[in-house]
Amino acid sequence: MAECTYFVQECPTCGRSLHIRVEHLGKQVICQHCRGALLARDRPAAPEEPPAPSPLSLIDRAEELLDLAQQRRNLPR
Repeated sequence: MAECTYFVQECPTCGRSLHIRVEHLGKQVICQHCRGALLARDRPAAPEEPPAPSPLSLIDRAEELLDLAQQRRNLPR
């Protein structure tokens, strides 16, 4: 009888620990608890960092906010 090798991965939908056969690495699998789909991988995915805003976009946003504040000051009450 052949032995199967498993690894443990957390379901991103329900959070339960899943024992997944090594043969399924890199494939889409379904959680038997919640039926959520996930990609079988032996390491957790690295969290994606949001892209750093460019200095120009920060300046543009600051100018928008200053214009909005100026418009609000000029509105009759």
